[in-house]
Amino acid sequence: MALTLAEAKVGMADKVDQNVIDEFRRASLLLDMLTFDDSVSPGTGGSTLTYGYMRLKTPTTVAVRSINTEYAPNEAKREEATAKVIILGGSFEVDRVIAETGGAIDEIDFQIKEKTKAGANYFHNLVINGTSAASGTGYVTGTFDGLKKILSGSDTEYTSAVDISTSALMDSNYNAYLDELDGFISKLAEKPDILLMNNELLTKTRAAARRAGFYERSVDGFGRTVEKYNGIPMMDVGQYYNGTKTVDVIETTTPSATAYGETAIYAAKLGLNAFHGISVDGSKMVHTYLPDLNAPGAVKKGEVEMLAGAVLKNSKMAGVLKGIKVKPKTCLLYTSDAADE
Repeated sequence: MALTLAEAKVGMADKVDQNVIDEFRRASLLLDMLTFDDSVSPGTGGSTLTYGYMRLKTPTTVAVRSINTEYAPNEAKREEATAKVIILGGSFEVDRVIAETGGAIDEIDFQIKEKTKAGANYFHNLVINGTSAASGTGYVTGTFDGLKKILSGSDTEYTSAVDISTSALMDSNYNAYLDELDGFISKLAEKPDILLMNNELLTKTRAAARRAGFYERSVDGFGRTVEKYNGIPMMDVGQYYNGTKTVDVIETTTPSATAYGETAIYAAKLGLNAFHGISVDGSKMVHTYLPDLNAPGAVKKGEVEMLAGAVLKNSKMAGVLKGIKVKPKTCLLYTSDAADE
């Protein structure tokens, strides 16, 4: 069975879980648009949440033939792949004194909303930077393969040649940048449903699209402004807090005297034959565990949890345009003593 988060909400009896579903949708345009195949179930031992599928790597071709000749055989190539449904969530605590002063409901609601936003941002991180491998620099290990790993070395991985690192260069190069973006999009098997990028590149792409007259925006049912380029929603995948600092899901490299600050844009077609989510039974996709304010103990614990993952069924249905120059090289500073030498 396949369903969206909006459809999963309908089958839930718990009103709190329904509200948390809406919070995930509100916090993430991607999660709101994504279709989930909720066919995963634990193995006999109850310890695995693995989704097995076939990924199309190379499509087949056709040709013309002359009388009394044969077609040259050519087959579409697939590969077996698996992905794990990860258990994503966190807990929070509320002191019973808050309950006694009448502020418990507001505090619990606040903590649930913040935990949900953090969960959505971390899911974005896995969609881009996840890897099922046990190690890998720059990846979130032991999760599921994200687009950065899946598309690395693929036919839909491209490198930008346009410099939009300054306002002046944007003025002179915005048409070249949009031509490059259009060319990238056209090389995918189908027009993508979403463009994923960081805030810095979204600002640049918005500026280029406005200059060319291809910028659109609308307000959705959540009151959220959805920005589009040529009809395709653009999404800032945001940042996540790693426990020490807040970092971009899609990084912009640090510029130096010899290198630009560069970033990437990901495009994906959404659907069960393209890029989609995976989960367990829809009624069990999201769980909220509220603090029991009547139980003994000074501190009450609550939890928010989502069981989800993502897969790309067809490697031609997603792509990445990397190496986009969004920050100029830094200038070397010389002291007067160095200049005298």
